[in-house]
Amino acid sequence: MATIDLATKFAPYVDEQFKSESKRNLLTNQDYDWTGAHSIKIYKISTSEMNDYDRAGTNTETNWSRFGAVAGLDATTEEMTLTKDRSFTFAIDKLDTDETAQQLAAATALSRQNREIVIPEVDTYVYNVMVTKAGTKPAAVALTADNIYTEILKASEALDDAEVPETNRVLLVTPATYALMKQNKEITLDSDIGQEMRLRGVIGLLDGAAVVKVPKVRLPANFGFMMVHPSATVAPVKLEDYRIHQDPPGLSGALVEGRICYDAFVLDNKVKAIYYQEHSAQ
Repeated sequence: MATIDLATKFAPYVDEQFKSESKRNLLTNQDYDWTGAHSIKIYKISTSEMNDYDRAGTNTETNWSRFGAVAGLDATTEEMTLTKDRSFTFAIDKLDTDETAQQLAAATALSRQNREIVIPEVDTYVYNVMVTKAGTKPAAVALTADNIYTEILKASEALDDAEVPETNRVLLVTPATYALMKQNKEITLDSDIGQEMRLRGVIGLLDGAAVVKVPKVRLPANFGFMMVHPSATVAPVKLEDYRIHQDPPGLSGALVEGRICYDAFVLDNKVKAIYYQEHSAQ
């Protein structure tokens, strides 16, 4: 019997991994400029206490006026130094590109690297900093469909009492927490949001807070939910440098290199604008 090698056909497609787009810009800010510097310092200025006005002028204590004792103001600083300077590199042989129907092209590989590796790493780091520095962290609670709304209301109350602005608050949840919210009969998400907010990852509004859902793989273990105001966390990306070298010395093909310098800082005077609730297994 004749031996026949059956033909094998390779489709010109790649089985890409699913990866969520970053939503950290909704929860953080880049209000400070690191251009020309690796560290920056910002001032924290104290205030003066209120006094009873001495209308009769009878108090003769030293350094005293009718307005009260003259106080000095403190001007201390907090320093933010970038600590994350990360990089990657890989090579793609010219024949590999040709013989994979251009699926192993440098540009698409670089895009894939950014989507599947770089963005998840930065997200995970920023969220961990926010959880660690959160100003309010109650004891872990077993979140259920029955108590999830009560726990979220506690977060809103805590931010209210800390005089955190009511506008632009964000509620960060995992898919599991979001499922509990959907089962709670008291929760009604306001879906009347603009297309721009939807494209950025907002799935609805709850009591004025934008609800954002993030895969648990990018969050600390036992993450329940976090309510934040973006003014609390500075998340700078000082440098994003991605390059493709075509036929560099010693290589017939493309050499891809990438570097990103980033960090995250929670401002001392704004820690109360982050409320983190850990979930405990029942």
